[in-house]
Amino acid sequence: MGVRGRQAAFIAVGVVLAAVMAVLGVWQMQRSVDSGAAGIRQRAAQAPVPLLENINLDGTVADVYGKPVTVPGSYLPRQELLIPDGTGTWRVLTAFEVADGRVVPIVRGQVTDPEKVPAAPTGPRSETGLFLPGEGNTDQALPADELGSVRMPLLAQKWPQQLTPGFVTLDAEHAAAHGLAGASVTLPQGEKSFSNGSYAIQWWLFAAFALGMGIKLAADAGARERRRLEAAAEAGTVAAAGPDRRTPGEDD
Repeated sequence: MGVRGRQAAFIAVGVVLAAVMAVLGVWQMQRSVDSGAAGIRQRAAQAPVPLLENINLDGTVADVYGKPVTVPGSYLPRQELLIPDGTGTWRVLTAFEVADGRVVPIVRGQVTDPEKVPAAPTGPRSETGLFLPGEGNTDQALPADELGSVRMPLLAQKWPQQLTPGFVTLDAEHAAAHGLAGASVTLPQGEKSFSNGSYAIQWWLFAAFALGMGIKLAADAGARERRRLEAAAEAGTVAAAGPDRRTPGEDD
């Protein structure tokens, strides 16, 4: 095989190995993502835990975000806001006061007509739903009785009580008890599998190494061939010049 053939072979092998390793890296990363998504779903499907046992007065929170919780208290019907989603539905966010005076913002459900929101139940009761961290900000210009998202700092400016560090969204069954449709939720992102993610990075590093080695071997083969040709050319030049012939007695 000529030098160009060897160079092509080195590069081809490097490309094939790099492609295989890159695919393995993508597969490994997908496993990491799937593992994280499965963990999120498992948290949301766990048995409810008491919310007030998992949030402290100083604002610290146990490992409870994304989990179902139960919380006893009473609704404050005068403290209610609508959150438009931009597709013709509004989430109904109502203040829910607990025994120590703190307020848990609760998304009771959603409506398609903001003028027809069922009143919040009165009297002490216990609610069950997913406990979620506050949402991000939006730049929408909205009426005073609406919010762009459940953003806790902004909500604290509207409601005077101390707020819990997160809010609850009722599931479809409990929302139906309020005469509302179940509201959609965005579950907090779970941690991806560290081992799967690190394996993916390793495969991609191996892919880069394989491609780099293929290119290096091809370059080395070309360099060796150039040196061989240069040596052959130099030897041919010397041979063509022949030995230094002199006649006897001829002075230098």
